[in-house]
Amino acid sequence: MLTKLSFRNMKRSLRDYLIYVLTMTVVTALMYAFNSLIFQNGLTGYYELEGLMEIMIGLATFFIVLIVAWLINYMVRFMLEKRSTEFGIYLLLGMKKKAIARLYMRENMLLGGVAHLAGMVLGVFLQQVLTAVMYSMVRMEYHLNISFHPGTIGMTALCYGGCYFLALLRSKRRFRKMNIQGLMNYRRQNEEIKEKHEEARRILLPAALVFLLLFWTWFGRLSSTGETVVFLIGLVLTIYLFYVGISAWIICYVRRRGRGIYQGQNLFLLRQFASKIRTMQFTMGTLTSLFTLALMGASIALMFSEYENTMLERKFPFDMQLFSDDITADFAREKKLAEESVQIKEWYQYHIYTDRDNQVNTWMLTNLDCWGTMYQREDGEPDEEKIRQMLENENIYYLYDTYMGLSDYNYLRAMLGYGQVSLSEDEYLVQVKERLAGEVEGIGEKLQIKGAPGKYAAQEGTSQKSAGQEGTTELLRCGGILSDPFSQDGHNGADLIVVVPDEVLERMEPYYTELVAQFMGEPAPDLQVRMEQLNRQDGRFLTDDYFGGLCCGSDNIIVFAELCLVRDNLIPQVKYMLAALIVPLFYMGLVFVCVAVTVLSVQLLSDSAKYRFRYDVLGKLGLGREQLGHLIQKQLAAWYLCPALLAVLISGKMILFASERFVLMTGVPVPKGAFFLKSILLFLGIYLVYFAVTDITFKRNIEQKQVS
Repeated sequence: MLTKLSFRNMKRSLRDYLIYVLTMTVVTALMYAFNSLIFQNGLTGYYELEGLMEIMIGLATFFIVLIVAWLINYMVRFMLEKRSTEFGIYLLLGMKKKAIARLYMRENMLLGGVAHLAGMVLGVFLQQVLTAVMYSMVRMEYHLNISFHPGTIGMTALCYGGCYFLALLRSKRRFRKMNIQGLMNYRRQNEEIKEKHEEARRILLPAALVFLLLFWTWFGRLSSTGETVVFLIGLVLTIYLFYVGISAWIICYVRRRGRGIYQGQNLFLLRQFASKIRTMQFTMGTLTSLFTLALMGASIALMFSEYENTMLERKFPFDMQLFSDDITADFAREKKLAEESVQIKEWYQYHIYTDRDNQVNTWMLTNLDCWGTMYQREDGEPDEEKIRQMLENENIYYLYDTYMGLSDYNYLRAMLGYGQVSLSEDEYLVQVKERLAGEVEGIGEKLQIKGAPGKYAAQEGTSQKSAGQEGTTELLRCGGILSDPFSQDGHNGADLIVVVPDEVLERMEPYYTELVAQFMGEPAPDLQVRMEQLNRQDGRFLTDDYFGGLCCGSDNIIVFAELCLVRDNLIPQVKYMLAALIVPLFYMGLVFVCVAVTVLSVQLLSDSAKYRFRYDVLGKLGLGREQLGHLIQKQLAAWYLCPALLAVLISGKMILFASERFVLMTGVPVPKGAFFLKSILLFLGIYLVYFAVTDITFKRNIEQKQVS
């Protein structure tokens, strides 16, 4: 008997809460697809950071399980509220509490089982799509391969089943505490608005708006951890207190009979909205938090995705490049190892030079936006002591300025397919990273770079001389600034290198040695790893404190330092590393948004039955079908937009600040607001789907009630 009743009630719940079931189906599918990256990741053996993807997916799954558990608990409690009268009648008919609790748990387990099975089927398809995307990112061909791993199935079932078990366990305890009267009154306990202290509460709305204004004004200027923590606590309180204030403000506005309430159906809309906000203050705050986290996560994922799509090719322009701080290095073993892995078209070895001065580094540290005034004194002049300590202790810029001869520079440009450049004997040029080109335009006004020793060819009245050396040395002038991709993360200088006529190198000394190669095909997939192993054998390795003599420049968010760069090995490796961050962020963002809009939709659809009498009255008062449809759309729009707009307002400042720093530090060629706009458009699509389904179902429910 109970089994038959459970199936009947499950079918009814499946119809009434279809959006919830569909969401749980999608969540299960996402869980299965992303969990497969832990147990069925065919890329695991190709990269040294093979455990990174698994760790990140595991962390994302942990947070997703918490949110999904909250959703299931919320929905189980919500359905219990809707059916409390029914369960009270069961008690009146003589059923035991245990039997009713067992019946309710069985119904929910059947409902969850349907969603789980459908999600597993959909998850197999999503797994193939996700795996194909991952292989495409790392430039590997993927062939369709449907397989089932016990770990993927078990972890998905465990996460899903665990969430349901905890939610149903809480409901079972709630059943034990209820009696017939409690069940009969449970559904009606939140129907009426308790309008107390509204005048005092409405002050919370302007207070929340003032804090948001301060947040937009001061975020980004916070100078200490304490200030940041205080602002974040205030932000969380603002999210939740905002809804208390807006509900009280609407109630007070209606009480005072503001002009707007008599226009159209505004009175009905305002009372409905205030009622829902009052009874769901905490839930609305939680939904706003979910939207905020989803937008922030998606924006960060889009930043790193843009970086891998636009910047990696520019970061590694040469097929292979090697660094050695030994000026006598011949790279014999490295050449032999490379020739065993790929056919070499051309080798080219050269030196980077220095004049044992650091005027270029000093200019960079005191003029780039990323450093601000960190290395300046109060009067704006360079703080020589801080600069010296940084150059000695940090692997950012070399201790001395770096120079390259014009002949070497043109040879390398020819290898990369760039045009040749020429310099007169009294000129130099600056080769800089593309992202810094606009910031170094004034560098030539400050640098005093000496020319070849003993030469003086400046015209009378415009000459500049430097005493203290044999003969007279001309000061070179800046002949231009170029920003073509040139491997300047420590190899051809760090951020910047000065190119001078070859004769000028006579007064300098070799600083370190570089070797570049052009391949005639694709190298072996493990060439990069084997080169790194060779460096370890020589005691030359990269740690946080020691970069093998290599300095990587001012890049701050994404820093990749290697003594040996094998282009076709490194780009997939870095893409895989970035994917380990991008994929979980999108994963969490999708689930968070789906959970949030599911709660909104279910709440609204319940109103179509709970408040059907009000819509019947409106129809009898002369509201036509078309007008009723517009009224419903306005009600749904207000309910959907309220948490979304607040989330956009809160996350917008943080995302714009983060994207501005990201563009500054990485040089991705997009406006800083593009990431935020893309993330909004991405989730807007999900939002519109749920809104359309809710709108159609809501209207259908109302029309059915009116007909009946």
